[in-house]
Amino acid sequence: MNFAISIKHLSKSYKTGKRSYRLAAKPMPGREALQDIGLEIPQGSFFGLLGPNGAGKSTLINIIAGLTLKTSGTVNVLGRDLDRDPRGIRRIIGVVPQELVLDPFFSVKETLDYYAGYYGIPAKQRRTMEIIKALGLEDKINANSRRLSGGMKRRVLIAKALVHNPPVLILDEPTAGVDVELRRQLWDYVRELNRQGATILLTTHYLEEAEELCDNIAIINHGRIIACDRKEHLLKTLNQKQLIIKLTEKIHELPEALRAYRVKIQDGDIAIDYNPHEMGVGGMISAVQAAGLTIRDVSTIEPRLEDIFRYLTREKAA
Repeated sequence: MNFAISIKHLSKSYKTGKRSYRLAAKPMPGREALQDIGLEIPQGSFFGLLGPNGAGKSTLINIIAGLTLKTSGTVNVLGRDLDRDPRGIRRIIGVVPQELVLDPFFSVKETLDYYAGYYGIPAKQRRTMEIIKALGLEDKINANSRRLSGGMKRRVLIAKALVHNPPVLILDEPTAGVDVELRRQLWDYVRELNRQGATILLTTHYLEEAEELCDNIAIINHGRIIACDRKEHLLKTLNQKQLIIKLTEKIHELPEALRAYRVKIQDGDIAIDYNPHEMGVGGMISAVQAAGLTIRDVSTIEPRLEDIFRYLTREKAA
């Protein structure tokens, strides 16, 4: 398998200060933002990097982009080593940061043309208008960033990252605080880029987005990768489902015969959490009927990515 990004034994420590106003007896220990990270992102994949606030996602992305110096380890992007060819890596990746930082004096078109020139793209080969149309910026083409809303600024940041047609696109919380319409437009366009062969690395707190878009997912917590797998494999981590049994007559107290199960009353109906490898649905249905309850409907709920994320970052970590 070819990897767009290959990371080995990557660590990053921040010094917390030497001697605070010379009052400390000795230097304070550094804070480890990343600890021995190993990560391989398949070429052409739509890869999700998830984690709580402060887990190390942005630090990792900034190291790949050459914006933050690593403490140790190696980073390789499409065959280019970060230590030996940082400029080469910057030319083949596009990064959409969280921060809304734009030159306040350039119009949207000027901004994109400027960045295309920065990457050495001749005027005849620039995709400025194509990108402007794809991101719905036509009516803002001559507006400078001071006159743009937060959502429009976000669109321009995304457009900037695309001017040189990068084979690797890194999106750091690209839809934070933007409207539903922009999200739809953005994901339609990014999906098309992915279909054309671009590798997408996405960080997001919207787990439903990651579940819908990503084919591979890694979860980082306290500076360590705690899970990394294909999405369909990761969703099987819990080995748990929920059986929803809707009753003809709603109940308010749980029958004694059902207390042996992990069961709760939910809007007058019954919800049973179970491991499908240990327990069959038929036995639970029989137990409900034996308790004198009449079943109106039965359905099961599979674990969602949010359930897996919560389990790995909270329950398992504890």
